[in-house]
Amino acid sequence: MNIVDEAGMLIRLARWGLAMARHDTRYPSPVPDNPKFVTPRAAVESIADGAVVAASGLGAHQRACILYWALRDRFVETHHPRHLTLVNIGGHGSRGLLPGTLDELAKPGLCTRFITSHFETFRAFQDLAAAGKCELQCIPLGIVALLYDALRRGDDSVLTQTGVGTFLDPRVGRGTPVRGGRHEQLVSVQGEQLRYRLPAIDVALFNAPAADRRGNLYVKNSAIIGDSYEIAYAAKRNGGKVIANVGLVVDEGYDRVFLPARMVDAIVYFPDTEQSAGFFHRDPWPALTTQKHTAIAGALDHARFTRWLGEVGGGLSRRTAVDDALHRLAAATLSAQTRRGARVAIGAGLPEDVGRIFFECGRLDDVTFLVESGVVGGLPAPGAYFGAAFAPREVISTAQFFKRCYRGLDAACLGALEVDSSGNVNVSRRGPGVRNYAGPGGFIDFITAAQTIIFISGWMRNAEMAIEDGTVQFRKRGTPKFVKRVGEVTFNGEQALRAGKNVFYVTPVGLFRLTKRGVELAAVMPGIDVRRDIIEMARMPIVLPVSGQVRLISRSVVTGVGFHLPTPRRAQRRRPSNRT
Repeated sequence: MNIVDEAGMLIRLARWGLAMARHDTRYPSPVPDNPKFVTPRAAVESIADGAVVAASGLGAHQRACILYWALRDRFVETHHPRHLTLVNIGGHGSRGLLPGTLDELAKPGLCTRFITSHFETFRAFQDLAAAGKCELQCIPLGIVALLYDALRRGDDSVLTQTGVGTFLDPRVGRGTPVRGGRHEQLVSVQGEQLRYRLPAIDVALFNAPAADRRGNLYVKNSAIIGDSYEIAYAAKRNGGKVIANVGLVVDEGYDRVFLPARMVDAIVYFPDTEQSAGFFHRDPWPALTTQKHTAIAGALDHARFTRWLGEVGGGLSRRTAVDDALHRLAAATLSAQTRRGARVAIGAGLPEDVGRIFFECGRLDDVTFLVESGVVGGLPAPGAYFGAAFAPREVISTAQFFKRCYRGLDAACLGALEVDSSGNVNVSRRGPGVRNYAGPGGFIDFITAAQTIIFISGWMRNAEMAIEDGTVQFRKRGTPKFVKRVGEVTFNGEQALRAGKNVFYVTPVGLFRLTKRGVELAAVMPGIDVRRDIIEMARMPIVLPVSGQVRLISRSVVTGVGFHLPTPRRAQRRRPSNRT
C-alpha cells in the first residue's frame, strides 16, 4: 500500500471517528409527510419497561448507533425504559474502545438481562454483570438465529444436538447462565438432545442501508443483513414494534424490497449510519458487497492497515512470521483434507487468515468460505471487519445461513484456548470471573455440523517464538496450552470421535490429530525437538504415530518460499450433518 492510499484511509477513518463523536438523537425526519419516519428519540419512546429487544448486527457491521445512543439518552433523562432483556447474536461491542456499540446500553437498570453468544467485546456488560446488575445468558450463535426464525413461525424453542457434551449441556456444565445464582435456564435436556428457548420479542431493532418514502426497506450494498428479517417478523407476530435505522432515502424500485412498509413501525434516517467500521451507507465500501470485480488485494491492504493501527494504538496483539507459518500449515491441512468445492466455515481470531493463504496461492475458488453472520463465498475479512467478506458470493440472513450449515458443512477452521488429553477444546472461558468469559459464538454450531474440524492455536501463552534459517525457534517459553483438563468444554473430543469426525490441531510446533489412542503428533515443524519442545512441555500425554515416525513439515510452510497448497481431494457426495 502506498503513502497516498494510507493517507486516504486515515482521512476516511478520521471522518468516521468524528461522526461517531457527534450525534444528534433528535435528528429531524427527511420525510415529514410519512409518520413512519421519525427522529431517533421518538423511535425509542415506544420501547416499554421490561421489553425484550432483539438487536441485529455482528462485530462492526450493521450497528444502529443512533438508536443505541437515543435509547441510552432517554434512560439517563427519564429512567425509562427499565429492565430490558437485550438479545444479539454476538460480538457487537467494541472492547471498550469505541462509541456507538451495544455497550451503550450497559447502564444499571436499563438492561438487566443480556442474551448472546460471544461476550468478549461487550466489556461494559461484563462489568455490569460482575457487579451483579445484569444477568448474562449464553446461547450458541447459530441457535440464537434459529430461535429468531422459530419465533417468526410461532415457536419459542429449538431441539438440537448442538451443545450436547459441552458446558451448555446441564448434564455436563452450567447450561446457559454465565454465572451462578437463580438465573433462568434457557436450555433443557430432552432425550439425547437439547432444547433451547428464547422469550418472545417485543422490539426488533436494526440497521438497513435504505428506505423509500413509503417506508419499504432495502439491503442493497449491505456487508451483512444479520437477523433483520427474522426479528422483524418475530416482533410483529408478538404484537411488537419494528424500528429500522437507515442511511439513505431512495426512490421506490431502488432494489428488491427487503421488508415492506407494512412490517415497519418506525424509520430513523441518519446520514452517518454505518455500513461497517469506517464506511457509511451513503458511501459504502464495495469490497464488502456482492458487486463484481472487487479488488481483493486492495481490500486486504486496507484490513492490514486497520489492524496495524489497532496494534499500535488499540492493544491488539501483533501478527508475526510464526503466525504466518501457522496459517500456511492450517491452509495446507485444510486443502489436503477436503474436496474441491468444499464448504468451509472460518472462525474469529487466528483462523481469519487461512482464507488469505488460499487467495495468495491463487486457489480461492477451490473452496467456498463461510462466515457466521451469513456471508457465503469470497474471502473472509479479517480483523476489524470479521463477520463480512471481500467479494462475497451471497449475503443471506444468519438463520438461512445456519440452516444450510446444518444440512451439510465439510469443514471448519476454528480457534482454541486450551486442548486436553481427550481432545476437548476450551474456546469460551479465558479464566475465572465474568470479565474472562468470552463465549463460543458460532463455534459450537460449526463443530456440530462440520465433518472435518481444524483447530488453530498457539503452543504456549506468553511465549516468544521466531523463524530463524527456515526453522521455528523458542526465544522465551511460556505456559502450555495443551493441558491435563480444559477449564471449560466447548468441544467434546470423545463425542466427535463417536460421530466419525476428522479433528486436527494446528500449532507453531506441529500438527496434531485426534485418535482413539489420544492426541497424536502427526507432523513436527523444522527446528522443534519432539521430546524437549513437545512431549516434555505439554501438561498432557502426547502419543506418537504407531510407526514411531513423526513427519517433518516442509520448510516452505515455515518460510513461505516455494509454498503451495496440496491438491484437494476429488469431489464426493457430502455426508449428512447432525440436523437442527
